[in-house]
Amino acid sequence: MPLPHRRFVLATWSTGTIGPDIHVRVGKSLYSVPWRHLGRRVDARETPTVVQIFDNGELIATHGRRPAGKSTDLSHYPPEKIAFKMRTPTWCRGQAADIGPACVAVIAGLLEVNALFRLRAAQGVLGLAGKHGATRLEKACARAIEVGDPTYRTVKGILAAGTEADPPPEPTGDAGAAAHLHGPSQLFANVVALPTPSTTPAGDQATANADHDTAAHHERGDHRAPAPTEPVQPAGLASDTDTADTSEEAS
Repeated sequence: MPLPHRRFVLATWSTGTIGPDIHVRVGKSLYSVPWRHLGRRVDARETPTVVQIFDNGELIATHGRRPAGKSTDLSHYPPEKIAFKMRTPTWCRGQAADIGPACVAVIAGLLEVNALFRLRAAQGVLGLAGKHGATRLEKACARAIEVGDPTYRTVKGILAAGTEADPPPEPTGDAGAAAHLHGPSQLFANVVALPTPSTTPAGDQATANADHDTAAHHERGDHRAPAPTEPVQPAGLASDTDTADTSEEAS
């Protein structure tokens, strides 16, 4: 009996369920399958070089084997997801140029460092044009640049509040420095001084003491009249008795 023309290939079979991200786990790796099979229980044939995925005996996906990680075929996504996945940094810059210079500046700032990591934020900014219009988005981007925070969250908040057309804030001349760097005069400029307690005149103090003694008698149940207090006479005024005594001594 002659030998076969091809070598026999050892393969490992396993089963798995397609997750919400249209991937199924085979070994230590994840492999995508067409979105129409989402949630299905499938069979996977793994060889040293290839992974094949079958649904009820039908071959639905083929990938090169990976020892670990994730293998994704973009054609497996629904059409609307494919369009989103194709929104690369170059696509974002081109769309921003169609909206206006302020939007170009915001997108350029987002993609300046770690473009792939911040790509979703840039896509989100451009996606706001579909809900609010390109004109409002351009004004909101300009407003975000004015306040010094050209991020997706700021642009979205400006559009939600409808403040993109508000006049810019007046410059303070401090280049946006923190309040504690303005000096004591500016740091405490809005502090309202509390009123200071005034000195009570002697006559008012004596009256207050008398009222306090009366209240204390009532609390103890003592109905005796409090000791009379001598009236306080203003300085420089003499009583009638003192005047009479002075007249008798003179005579």
